[in-house]
Amino acid sequence: MERLRALLKQINGRGYKAYKQLAGCYRFNGYDLAIDHVQGDPFAQPSRISIRVSPAYLCLPAEYYKSKIRKTATEDFLARAVNRAIAEHVKGHRGIGKSGEFRIETSGQQILVRNALLIDGEAVEARLTAGLPAAGRTILSRDAEEMFFTELPAVVAQALCFEHLDKKLLQHHVESSEDQDYLRTQLHKHKLVAFVADHSLLPRESGIDDHPLGGEAIRFMTPESLACTLTLPNRGAVRGMGIPQGVTLIVGGGFHGKSTLLHALERGIYNHIPGDGRELVATDASAVKVRAEDNRAVSHIDISPFIDRLPFDRDTRSFCSENASGSTSQAANIMEAVADDCTLLLIDEDTSATNFMIRDERMQQLVARDKEPITPFLHRVRQLFDELGISTVIVMGGSGDYFEVSDTVIMMDSYKPVDVTRKAHALVGHGKPARTPVDDLPAMVKKKVPSPVRERLNPARGRKQVSIEARGIDTLLYGRYEIDLAKVEQLIDIGQTRAIGLMIHYYATHYADKSDDLGTSLKLVLKDVEDKGLDILSPWKTGTLALPRLHEVAAAINRIRE
Repeated sequence: MERLRALLKQINGRGYKAYKQLAGCYRFNGYDLAIDHVQGDPFAQPSRISIRVSPAYLCLPAEYYKSKIRKTATEDFLARAVNRAIAEHVKGHRGIGKSGEFRIETSGQQILVRNALLIDGEAVEARLTAGLPAAGRTILSRDAEEMFFTELPAVVAQALCFEHLDKKLLQHHVESSEDQDYLRTQLHKHKLVAFVADHSLLPRESGIDDHPLGGEAIRFMTPESLACTLTLPNRGAVRGMGIPQGVTLIVGGGFHGKSTLLHALERGIYNHIPGDGRELVATDASAVKVRAEDNRAVSHIDISPFIDRLPFDRDTRSFCSENASGSTSQAANIMEAVADDCTLLLIDEDTSATNFMIRDERMQQLVARDKEPITPFLHRVRQLFDELGISTVIVMGGSGDYFEVSDTVIMMDSYKPVDVTRKAHALVGHGKPARTPVDDLPAMVKKKVPSPVRERLNPARGRKQVSIEARGIDTLLYGRYEIDLAKVEQLIDIGQTRAIGLMIHYYATHYADKSDDLGTSLKLVLKDVEDKGLDILSPWKTGTLALPRLHEVAAAINRIRE
């Protein structure tokens, strides 16, 4: 501790690179401070520090980390507590660049597995970035001393000492997460793919603001015919709408809440923080939102169940394209999800290719089937469930043809769900059949996605042997490739994008030659990460990673352009 103070006094007023002398570990009252990496310039990425709090100082009861889900929730709560304490105690901007700032990575409305704060046995390690202060490129030691000896101890005392935490909020945070995780595991037992509890608040502030809508937002209420009650370990009995396995349509007029419900189901694969409004919206953990994705790269995907008989005998059993169309990209997205062991597809008519979803009776009469390479999703959706056990939830506002293949039809009326299944099925018998017979369609078979050759996953770029960078959530720079993830809609955090880049490199190094099936190899990568932690992905200590699912990692690899 005093050694750090002495070093700061020695380098005061010197050039910025003299800060490099601070790298090392220092003992403070109740915790150790490690300065793991020192930035070389005030405009460079901030320095990385870690704080290891002793069990005697923290005094965290074992009940908060006795299971994996409780440990993750407690780590999330403590990281958010550190973030709040930084906002309260840290002065911030001193000098140029990011001088004077402390920062810890936290999640938004979801609770993710991260490596920003780790419970290690009875101790806790928090990983922050620190902008070491400078005027120009001249060291400001007095400001740095205030950061390390006044502000940081206050942050640690407020956020990483159990005595000073709000224990009721911590307990609620952990038990809420435990209930959500348990709820998700109970879906299959009850033959459900999703559950939305009564009084859930689904509307968001905006398309770019994931916070719950304030004011007089309408709470969710379950139609009696779809109501079920599930019992959770902490909250007890919870009533809500169960969406059964099979083919479910969400219908209704524009602006009545169809897409809002689907969006909540998309995010139902994650646990949410208390107060989000979607804490008791749970969706099958393997659920994948699929859509049309014009111009995406597709490499060696069998899309023949949906697209075949292309002109000039172009092969669709190993389809490749640098710029796929809406229909071919949506077919590829579905077949990739199937290969990743998805058991629930989420589809919105508004973001789908029309010719992929439906061909009406008149068009079928005008264009002979042997002249149309697209087999509409309408003709395959039942096969997906009956033959592969893959359910589908579709927002459908413009075509009643799907009534014929549906098991459940939910109408959203002013943000209130109404079960209109019987009425929709009664309409099927009025008039001619909506679709041509499909008895001659081949069976739906899950096809593996081939592993790319190792050379294709070389992360080198220019003079850098490894160049991996996330530019926002939607863009991953991997070696010489720029991977567009904007349409991978269940990717929600830049920490996940960073982890995906490192996981691709880990896969290329350890498993690329182990199997010709991409999904099988990526499962081995995910198991390593789950067993050993996110730290195995990075050659240096960092707190900026969050765990993605297998589907999102595979989606990134599948979008690499040749």
